[in-house]
Amino acid sequence: MKKWTGGVVIICLGLVLVVSYSFIGKTESAYAFFKNHPSGEDNAGEKADVSDEQSKKKMERLATVREKPHFMDFEGLSDLYNLSSKWSIEESNALLVWKQMRFLLSRSDALPETAQGIKEAAIVWKDLLKDKASNLGDVRESFDCPYFVIASNTKILKNGSVLDIPCGLVEDSSITVIGIPGSWQDSFQIELIGSQLPDEPKPPIVLQYKVFLPGENLTKEPVSILNTWTKESGWGKEEKCPDHGSTNVLKVDGLVKCNTQIVGRSAENNRNASHTGDFKSSNASEVSPHASSNFLFVEGNPFTATLWAGDEGFHMTVNGRHETSFAYREKLEPWLVSRVNVKGSLDVVSILVKGLPVPKDLYLDADAKHLKAPSLSNKRLVLLIGVFSTGNNFERRMTLRRSWMQYDTVRSGDVAVRFFIGLHKNKEVNFQLWKEALVYGDIQLMPFVDYYNLLTYKTVAICIMGVCLRC
Repeated sequence: MKKWTGGVVIICLGLVLVVSYSFIGKTESAYAFFKNHPSGEDNAGEKADVSDEQSKKKMERLATVREKPHFMDFEGLSDLYNLSSKWSIEESNALLVWKQMRFLLSRSDALPETAQGIKEAAIVWKDLLKDKASNLGDVRESFDCPYFVIASNTKILKNGSVLDIPCGLVEDSSITVIGIPGSWQDSFQIELIGSQLPDEPKPPIVLQYKVFLPGENLTKEPVSILNTWTKESGWGKEEKCPDHGSTNVLKVDGLVKCNTQIVGRSAENNRNASHTGDFKSSNASEVSPHASSNFLFVEGNPFTATLWAGDEGFHMTVNGRHETSFAYREKLEPWLVSRVNVKGSLDVVSILVKGLPVPKDLYLDADAKHLKAPSLSNKRLVLLIGVFSTGNNFERRMTLRRSWMQYDTVRSGDVAVRFFIGLHKNKEVNFQLWKEALVYGDIQLMPFVDYYNLLTYKTVAICIMGVCLRC
């Protein structure tokens, strides 16, 4: 009897569920809802027209997204994968991910800067292979990446003063110019020039710092104009200091873009000083204290200006006082800088560039053996750590090798650490990077020139590396 009672209860519950479900309306899908209730349905007149235009643009974007990606032959891609020469085990290990990334780089939906990165990489890759064939046999060959470079007693001519920077800039690198503004022009400029490839008619200007002087009688307001230039985009949007109409309060590395308070006091003092007499007196000692305390740059008065590279941008300090900051712009990172140009109305006493990247301890055999990455052959990997780096960041990589990369889990091979680095537009940097990869065995080269917009490829490369080490 109990069994029959239990069966009847179950049947009743089933009937209740069936009946209740039949009265529940069918859930409308998201697609059906938005199809039946388009945005702007209740609008009329001009709003309806705007909605139609937006709908058309949206449909065009959707059509573009739905387009099936196809393979493309970017200029230089074949040169990067013409790996017909014989490679040693160390060289093959540095190109482990390189060989697997061609399918990713040749897609039509590749990242925006892919074509340029590949084209430039193909040029420097050819140079690297030539250097590899001719010079790499002597691993103790002297290198040309000094910690500092200097030029002194240089007077600006029509072409300006030029100081080469062999291996680019890194964070905390600085350029110090000691000079005396002249009166033969109303301005002078300091330019950071980028690396130039053989087929480029003109190199990019990573930063132009142009100073307009206050004039012989200090009647003009001094102003600094900062800008960049590339072949593709031309001159960018200039930033002035002071810029009285600007409301930009953004900071770079925590520093204001323009020290407007000091400039404001300078302008006020300038108006008061115009009534005190002729500033062009023969007694220069009377002019210098007042002028140097109020103006950034004054004709006939020496100054010391230091332009240094921070994490987010360049910063200018004049006579020990912060004046301007300028955020890095796309494809114009500090590592790209290859020389300093100084032009215009300026007598240069000296130019000092220091804090440059140096491939330290690369040729100390005992030390290199201690820091060399352990072999991963026939070893089950527990964790892979990928580190993003740029070609000329030698010192920071050495810091990691000497610190936490010495943990037992890393030295035993349970955890692998690899630096993922794109090629550099500077020939010397690539040559040093290649030798570093062979000595320490922890570098994976990427088949493109390092640009910030291509960083996503390094993320994918880490995944590819993880699969390769487990297969």
